[in-house]
Amino acid sequence: MEENARVEQLKIHFKEYFGVEAEFVARAPGRVNLIGEHTDYNGGFVLPAAIDRSVLIAAKSVLGSRMVELVSLEFGNRTSFDLDNIKATSEKALSWSNYVMAVVWALGQKDLIDLQKLSGVQLVIQGDVPRGSGLSSSAAIEVASALAFLRLAGTSSNGSTIALTCQKAENEFIGVKSGIMDQFISALGQPDSALLIDTRSLEYKVVPLGLEELGYRVVAVDSAVPRSLGNTAYNQRRAECEESVKLLAPKLGLPDGSQLRDITPEQLAAHSADLPDILRKRARHVISEDARTLEAVGLMQAGFSNADNLARFGKLLYASHTSLRDDYEVSCKELDLLVELASSCAGVVGARMTGGGFGGCTVNIVQAQHLADFERQVVQEYRQRTGLEAKMHVCKAVAGGSYLG
Repeated sequence: MEENARVEQLKIHFKEYFGVEAEFVARAPGRVNLIGEHTDYNGGFVLPAAIDRSVLIAAKSVLGSRMVELVSLEFGNRTSFDLDNIKATSEKALSWSNYVMAVVWALGQKDLIDLQKLSGVQLVIQGDVPRGSGLSSSAAIEVASALAFLRLAGTSSNGSTIALTCQKAENEFIGVKSGIMDQFISALGQPDSALLIDTRSLEYKVVPLGLEELGYRVVAVDSAVPRSLGNTAYNQRRAECEESVKLLAPKLGLPDGSQLRDITPEQLAAHSADLPDILRKRARHVISEDARTLEAVGLMQAGFSNADNLARFGKLLYASHTSLRDDYEVSCKELDLLVELASSCAGVVGARMTGGGFGGCTVNIVQAQHLADFERQVVQEYRQRTGLEAKMHVCKAVAGGSYLG
């Protein structure tokens, strides 16, 4: 369903649930990361694009109340929490509401809103970002929630601050030590473009995709293997990266607070014997992935109208997947199968897993005239081999978080 139609439906549902009109709708998109995986919490570079799948939140203030009433159309349930006692729920069916609570808590912690002056709130939430797929439905609900509560509090903030607040919510309230990429691109995405984000300085550069006019599409394939970052080795990988820097920094004369981003491939090669095998592999992925990401941006800026540039970009995607599979060990046999099937399909430039891993999605660059072949030879073949209901999403790059009618 088109986003405008979803907004109108959401307003109708809001009135059905609460008997009044919503004041506004806040929107935030999911994302696909083209390249630069597991680099964001290492101070490195990432290249995501916001996509035309989003979370919408219809909102209204309720004067004289301190309760936040929430309805999720996706999950088909409702709940509430007290602004004077924000406490995560352990009830699995209501776990989605923890992301809203986390953002309200974080906005208060960062003094972006005065929780004592905030009145009660009514919210109806609807999203079409596939959950657990690696397209960052969590960041979308966080950024949409932040936008909603900022407006309800009669204030505003810039996209970088919103992203950092949502990251704090996920790190400290939800308990997932995510990097900044997902929230940043959801807040600050640009139409028909990716963002090269320096995740340490938070400087970013808009990089036009230049694919559609050449007859190519960005295609995400949901493996139907659900993933939950809090229940995976995500936090363990982050700790392994930090430990590898602690071991290497003194040998390289690097100051305290250095990250893998500060180490070159040559330095790692020279000191590889100083790391245990596992840490060497983790560091090698992150350091080589940063190099691949910067090379990819150079190719995009040079232009994909040069077929050699596009072909090299595709090879970087495949190399990223191999590194994530072998050195970082965050892939799974289903994601590997999707990439393998894509690599032998006509019209596919490149493919790799995207997102945290252990399930979720692959990202593919596919010639538009071969989308039917891709559906048949990759998606349907995968379903036959695994019995899993993979889904294909042809994505457009869109703007980041905003307010709608």
